[in-house]
Amino acid sequence: METGRTVFVPKNWEKTYFEWMRNIQPWCISRQLWWGHQIPAWYGPDGTVFVEETEEAAVAAAAAHYGEAVALKRDDDVLDTWFSSALWPFSTLGWPQQTPELARYYPGDVLVTGFDIIFFWVARMMMMGLHFMKDVPFRTVYIHALVRDAKGQKMSKSKNNVIDPLDLIGRYGTDALRFTLAAMAAQGRDIKLAEGRVEGYRNFATKIWNAARFCQMNGCTVDPAFDPTACTETVNRWIVGEVRKTGVAVAEAIEAYKFNEAAAALYQFFWGTFCDWYLEFTKPILQVPEGSPAHPAAAETRAATAWALNRALHLLHPVMPYITEELWASFGEDADTLLIRRAWPDLPARLVDAEVEAEMGWLIRLVSEVRSVRSEMNVPPSAQIPLILTGASPATAARLERYRDLVLRMARLSEARTGADVPAGAVQGVLDEATFVLPIADVIDVAQERARLAKEVAKAEGEIAKIDKKLSNEAFVAKAPEEVVEENRERRAEEAERRDRLAAALKRLEAVA
Repeated sequence: METGRTVFVPKNWEKTYFEWMRNIQPWCISRQLWWGHQIPAWYGPDGTVFVEETEEAAVAAAAAHYGEAVALKRDDDVLDTWFSSALWPFSTLGWPQQTPELARYYPGDVLVTGFDIIFFWVARMMMMGLHFMKDVPFRTVYIHALVRDAKGQKMSKSKNNVIDPLDLIGRYGTDALRFTLAAMAAQGRDIKLAEGRVEGYRNFATKIWNAARFCQMNGCTVDPAFDPTACTETVNRWIVGEVRKTGVAVAEAIEAYKFNEAAAALYQFFWGTFCDWYLEFTKPILQVPEGSPAHPAAAETRAATAWALNRALHLLHPVMPYITEELWASFGEDADTLLIRRAWPDLPARLVDAEVEAEMGWLIRLVSEVRSVRSEMNVPPSAQIPLILTGASPATAARLERYRDLVLRMARLSEARTGADVPAGAVQGVLDEATFVLPIADVIDVAQERARLAKEVAKAEGEIAKIDKKLSNEAFVAKAPEEVVEENRERRAEEAERRDRLAAALKRLEAVA
């Protein structure tokens, strides 16, 4: 460990390992168990003990000792469980025979285990591996988080708070549970497993399934001749770049054992980038009938959609293997080969186009800002309002012209134009060098919304004050269970974020003439 031949992830667990090893104490080697590695000790008639590698050797040693053959009784106990476990990295591969499996798989790459058996198991596997195999049994020891209940308490039968994973799998599916655990597996933090989180990721799996079926129904099938670097449509050049960025993020996170970051990147791509944006952007293109002058763009978009979905399914496969294999078998390229047997996708850096990324990023931010204002101000979903961009550069004005139809549809606007006028009863926001103006006085009661937002801000501040009073009480922090204190801190952070968001909305509304 000190020379780095084996390392801990997270690294702070090395300290625990060293504390045990540098203060090692005598250990009882026997256990009163029915099965295991028997202690190689045989007792003669007068209690003399003969310790040998085999029973034949013990019989011979006893005969030499007594001068005649005697009956021996073997020790009833077996070696400690951890002794048997310590042999696991090589005994399971056929050792002491020099098998092909032993040559191929020893030493192993990664050991995944819990912090509570670092000394009892990890250290013993190291000892036995170094002694018998003359090499460490693994290169990396990944210490996973402890899975607790929703309140942060350790699961216990006596507390009746044990969550049976088979029950969760029965209700929400294996993939949903796997993704939940991956998404919450931040290094150095225990997992608070709540059923609601598993249900949420079941919905994520459903979203992926529905998106794949939408693609299939719109003729998005694999084109063997498709070259992602040759796309001409901006939206397709953008999505192939986003797939590349997601692939890099997922690979780097997995290699660093930051499984929560890998899950977050996958979630953001599927739910946000692919479903909420790309499929919405391309719906008008996909609906173009064959033979139309715009059909070449539709053909490219169908091929790009299939390519992006297939690569994304491959990236998701380590975390959600069942749904990805099922969808791959339905319309993946080379569907006869299981995803688990395919090489990791090759996604070259040239797939990312900074100019395209900036353009589509601007479009997404504009639509998102308008939607956010509509939500904050309680603008009815059915109400179509105008958008005016003031102070826009020629490049921004050109972007608005190019994507006007998309902006109108996705932000539910009656018109979108550039101009210098700011109508009365309008809220404003900043987007890069420009200011977007949304006249809303005709669709909402401005005074009533101001009062509502002010009331919500005051309510949030009241909640923050109550939590602050608790957390500033030294007796509460000292005596309350750790999970209760942590829950209060999390609630405070949520309320503060909510308060700030509402206050920003109120400030915007106060500027409305």
